[in-house]
Amino acid sequence: MIAFLRGYVAAVYDGAAVIDVGGVGYEVRIAGETAGWLAAAGRDEEVTVYTYTYLREDQIALYGFSSREDLDLFKLLITVSGVGPKGGLALLSVGTADDLRFAIMTGDAKMIARAPGVGKRTAERVILELRDKVAGMRDAQMTAIASGAGAYGASGTGAFAEGAAAGAMQDDAAAEAVEALTALGYSRSEAAKAVRACKEDAQKEQKELGDTESILKAALRYM
Repeated sequence: MIAFLRGYVAAVYDGAAVIDVGGVGYEVRIAGETAGWLAAAGRDEEVTVYTYTYLREDQIALYGFSSREDLDLFKLLITVSGVGPKGGLALLSVGTADDLRFAIMTGDAKMIARAPGVGKRTAERVILELRDKVAGMRDAQMTAIASGAGAYGASGTGAFAEGAAAGAMQDDAAAEAVEALTALGYSRSEAAKAVRACKEDAQKEQKELGDTESILKAALRYM
């Protein structure tokens, strides 16, 4: 099994990229977020792509991701009945990996069902089977950061760890805001859509999302 590739981007095209590792080009299948990252890196910047090796009697394929956290999410997705590697990549192409985690945690089946080839029933199955597991992954990441080690043994200090911790807390606050909106009588899909709009506005303005109360107040303007 190939765990990761470290080399240079030889090409990026629809749904795949070629990574030059010591003169050997490895084709990896990628989602939109990873494609944008690799395209931005260009040919002169060394990159590390974390990979999942898919083996069948008639096929060997590599699926590539910009982080091990995204690779772990992909591995979770393909454990769901009816979601193979192609479906897992389709799910990760709907938005960012964080968008997908948020949709799973808040039960936003409508957003998940936007993935090509993924219907409402499959989206609901993804939520049912993975909500607790995705939350558990988030808790494990936070514990690793708090203990001073990264999720995979690397140092958890510095701007990266601070950013990861802040992102985790904001996701928790956003999930709580969705629950509060559903308690007020809004559908879960409406609530998740409004909170996601708040997240997008905060990203555009390069601001922190805020606590649960501030998110709730802002989300109500979208209802």
